Amino acid sequence: MTPSALLPPIFSRFDQARTVLLAGAGGGYDLFCGLPLYFALTGLGKQVILANFSFTSLDLTQARQLGDALYEVRPDTRSDLRYFPEVHLARWLANQSHPQSIYAFPRTGVRPLRSAYEQLVELFEVDTVLLVDGGTDSLMRGDEAGLGTPEEDAVSLAVMQELDGVEQKLLVCLGFGVDTFHGVAHAQYLEAVADLTRQGAYLGAWSLTPDMPEVQRYREALTFVHERMPDFPSIVSSSVLDAVEGHFGDHHTTTATRTSKLFINPLMGLYWAFKAERVAARNLYLDQLRDTTTIGEVTRIIEAFRASCSTIRPWTSIPCEARYLTPSSPPFLMEGPCPRRPPIQ
Repeated sequence: MTPSALLPPIFSRFDQARTVLLAGAGGGYDLFCGLPLYFALTGLGKQVILANFSFTSLDLTQARQLGDALYEVRPDTRSDLRYFPEVHLARWLANQSHPQSIYAFPRTGVRPLRSAYEQLVELFEVDTVLLVDGGTDSLMRGDEAGLGTPEEDAVSLAVMQELDGVEQKLLVCLGFGVDTFHGVAHAQYLEAVADLTRQGAYLGAWSLTPDMPEVQRYREALTFVHERMPDFPSIVSSSVLDAVEGHFGDHHTTTATRTSKLFINPLMGLYWAFKAERVAARNLYLDQLRDTTTIGEVTRIIEAFRASCSTIRPWTSIPCEARYLTPSSPPFLMEGPCPRRPPIQ
């Protein structure tokens, strides 16, 4: 057996890439979920451009504006904002002898974001776009029990449908289970993965482990940013790294989750990879977003779609394993209560 015989197909896609635009798809800290990939790809000699759909008020910073929906954040970018993860990441990278601008997109609609992507693709001769979703709600097509926080993911995917001049458009998700808080039924996520598998659009999954240098640097970067933004920790990245370190169940690293019950588990440390255009093609409302210019328009269209959709599916739980030694033994819970069943004889 050759060493590459069992590698997921996504790795051959990475081999083919020359210049990668690695972009956080869903806003906030999504870019951080791609940092292990950034370190791995740059280690292979690839040029990697970092970008993020930002929740920062970029117009209130000294970031250099390159277009209507494109800002360049450098380590020396000045800002008095308490929330600005992109600039702190840029400073950490510079401290690690990896000086790197981070290109930030303000919260906007499809048309301005498409222009920003086109500008970066032309500027850097990008051949591969790699979207990163912190969580898995980017696979929700619209008729599921809950969509999570769909706006930014949907805008990013709509751009992938129309972006020309790029050889590969990929999507990776990290953080299986974190979207339960936002109403995502993960059985329906797995159903989406199965559908994409039948279409030839699923490119495999693989685990992060604590001994990987790329994971260790991911943690170092996140710690650096958290220390400078203590009131705004990343719940997704914190949960992922807790899972990778072997924590389990209702484990809390940040005070931001103290009022919630968590289910930290090893599946959170899995990367899932897909062809981004095929994920976009499954979405039932994405065509309606094509001409949007503001995030408010996007929200209203999604809300209107949900209100008019007569085929919203009910919540589906991942089946539980319930084997009992005694009638009082507790069941294993994943996403809802399990009916009591007698032990298998």
